[in-house]
Amino acid sequence: ILLRKSFYHYTLTYRGGEWADQKARFAEAMFEDPAFPKTDMDFEGISGYIEMHSDEYLTIAAFDELWELYAIKYSL
Repeated sequence: ILLRKSFYHYTLTYRGGEWADQKARFAEAMFEDPAFPKTDMDFEGISGYIEMHSDEYLTIAAFDELWELYAIKYSL
């Protein structure tokens, strides 16, 4: 059984990637944001936070791509 990580901890695996990859930029911006919901695992809560705090790196497009990968990994 694969224990489910929070979205934050899953996304940290993209830190340090190629800067051209929006997932890597998102992960870095998320890591630098002390208010990011680190323990949340639900789409609504995290997407609401992103909508309120998005910027050039913390984007809805990157979130959607990362959430899709997260959902696949954990069979959501």
